[in-house]
Amino acid sequence: MQNILEQAKQLYRLKLNQKLPKYKRALLYKIKESKSKIIGLYGSRGVGKTTLLLQLLSELKVKDSEKIYISCDHPIFYNISLFDFVETFSKLGGEVIVIDEIHKIKDFQLQIKLIYDFLNIKVYFSGSSAVELTNADFTRRYSMFHLNILSLREFIELKEKISLNSFSLEDILENHENISNKIIDSLPNKKILKHFNEFINIGVYPYYFEDENSYIDRINENINTILYTDLVSVTNIDSSKIISLKKLLLAICVSNPIELTLEKLAQNIGVSKPTLYKYIHYLSRAELIHHITHEAKRFKNLRKPDKLYLNNTNLFNALCFNKDIGNIRETFFVSMLYKNYKIEYSAYGDFLINENYTVEIGGKSKSFNQIKDIPNSFVVSDDIEVGFKNRIPLWLFGFLY
Repeated sequence: MQNILEQAKQLYRLKLNQKLPKYKRALLYKIKESKSKIIGLYGSRGVGKTTLLLQLLSELKVKDSEKIYISCDHPIFYNISLFDFVETFSKLGGEVIVIDEIHKIKDFQLQIKLIYDFLNIKVYFSGSSAVELTNADFTRRYSMFHLNILSLREFIELKEKISLNSFSLEDILENHENISNKIIDSLPNKKILKHFNEFINIGVYPYYFEDENSYIDRINENINTILYTDLVSVTNIDSSKIISLKKLLLAICVSNPIELTLEKLAQNIGVSKPTLYKYIHYLSRAELIHHITHEAKRFKNLRKPDKLYLNNTNLFNALCFNKDIGNIRETFFVSMLYKNYKIEYSAYGDFLINENYTVEIGGKSKSFNQIKDIPNSFVVSDDIEVGFKNRIPLWLFGFLY
């Protein structure tokens, strides 16, 4: 095991030669403040988990000899006990270990539990969202953090090399005019809609800033890796069935943002309804789609269709050419809220947020007719810089984190 540890240290030294971005996402500081012995980071492929963990490791006040980074997708870890490796490192003075791609270890749940129970070492690990890292056992024992796609705010910060504030949903609903003006005034070119329209097409994943020209190709590579590697390895789905998952993604991509009848969708894809539900679950776990249910489904005796959206607006450019503007607008809105707020679609507006706020989404001339008698209702409009009263600009919801 010491021989493998020495190889791992050599790989870590090579990793240290890679230049890390100066920009640090806010989640890094939350993780750094955690006192937990074992901390997990999960998220979709390409959101920057490895970069964040390496940045974190570089900031920890621990001697270089007492910390190490390993990636479990390297062949040297294919047939070893993760517990034995960490135990050896700990016995030789190791204090902190970062374990990337932990889902590549076949029995990683058991290995992490053993480390937690028997070893005195700080562990940070990352895994794909395609793997269920947030089950009850994990959330009870370990501190789990989710790394989301870039927000519009983060995209502008990276692009313009400036610092911008984020705001809570309540702040935006109550003070959106003042907040919008302050944000626009802080931009070098004062053109928020230019940034927003760029973000709709590019920049959701941090690797856009590494190579702009190959960005869409990289998205397609990530989609294929999620489908053919991550999902195949952690579910019972046969690789020959992946084409059905791709058909489902394409169907969502080209659809209008309407209530989807799952029976019809199952027929179009060529699978049974139970199989379709299973596929929706897989793609939701992998953070390729969002599954939004009707508010009435809280009352189990009422049956309503569901809405399906791509995970983010950049996926449209990778998956289809014919894009519906209404779908894009709603996809952006959902992608910015889904992790921190409860989203259901409503019988009146487009969405009900936290069972309290009704939202109708459209262009700058969208009327209030559909929601005029609904309390706590708002029109969220595209193509406007600053709103007025209960009309809020769509782009502003990119500043929730």
